Amino acid sequence: MSVRIRRYRRGGWEVDLRVRMPDGTERRERKRAPVSSRSAAIRWGEARERLLLAQGPPKPRKEVPSLEEVWPRFMDGHARANRLKPSGVTSKDSIGHLHLIPAMGHKRLDAITTEAVQQLKHRLRHRAPKTVNVLTVLNVLLKQAIEWEVIDRMPCTIRLLRITKGSAGFYDFDEYERLVEAAKALDANAYLIVLLGGEVGLRCGEMIALEWSDVDLGKRQLCIQRSEWRGHVSATKGGRLRYVPTTARLAAALRSHRHLRSARVICQRDGSPLTQDMVRDHVQRAARRAQLAKSGVHRLRHTFCSHLAMRGAPARAIQELAGHQDLTTTQRYMHLSPAAIEGAIRLLDQSSSAHMFGDILETAERETAKPLI
Repeated sequence: MSVRIRRYRRGGWEVDLRVRMPDGTERRERKRAPVSSRSAAIRWGEARERLLLAQGPPKPRKEVPSLEEVWPRFMDGHARANRLKPSGVTSKDSIGHLHLIPAMGHKRLDAITTEAVQQLKHRLRHRAPKTVNVLTVLNVLLKQAIEWEVIDRMPCTIRLLRITKGSAGFYDFDEYERLVEAAKALDANAYLIVLLGGEVGLRCGEMIALEWSDVDLGKRQLCIQRSEWRGHVSATKGGRLRYVPTTARLAAALRSHRHLRSARVICQRDGSPLTQDMVRDHVQRAARRAQLAKSGVHRLRHTFCSHLAMRGAPARAIQELAGHQDLTTTQRYMHLSPAAIEGAIRLLDQSSSAHMFGDILETAERETAKPLI
């Protein structure tokens, strides 16, 4: 072991260390001492020598990949490995190639700063807040990189924009009946699509994936357990199976529509399944025939929830029937429930009446207690 000191050509002192490690290997280090005097440089060199013997040589710094380099690993090792819904996998990949990689794909993960995140938000300043919040994908990627020990800590702070949820558009009772009649006049598929959306609240993918084995005409009940997106069949949104009773009109339509062309309830004439575009086209044609300005498959689902609320159904029941994972989603419709609001105000009336009745009783008791003259 030796510590040699020589003047550094740019000023200061260079420490030349030769240390034989416990495993017999020899390690040599030449470093500029962070001190100015010769004696201090010797003491620093000796301290460095003791540190190397006690802790061993420093581990080589790992090479941190760039965001673009780690992206395929993220998609395979996170999105696909965790069996996210096909629509979710496609959405994440699209966000990466449209927004994240063009903006910061060249940056190493540990070099993605808060300022870089804010610059991306500025680039998207003319887009809707929901688009800006694609940063959630970056947040998930960085946390996954920490779990994989690619980076040691979060290199930046990601703050999302607040999204205000507007009221959901729906058909009123008269508009919905006009839509049902128009769909019935078009064809059996259009009629069933409108009823499945407006009377049991099915999503587009749930309608397409509905099979006859899910239909119990005796109990007038549907079992909603799968959804289809671009040919990929998976669990429903939220991954929860639900049972939904049908209306008498929908049960009759299903009974008369029964066929053997396919296991699917709604399908083309050759038995092949409908696509999302075909379902949307059926609803749009029915809306035009009914002379309704607005249309949409999801509007039918909003109509289902809205009509239940307007007729006084409890929020919890609407949540179960619609398959909402969070009750706050259902509460978007509860302002339409005049019965619930009126009932709450009537509680105050009952309280006032009780106080008035109590005052009358108290007065009567005082009058009865007076002595007779």
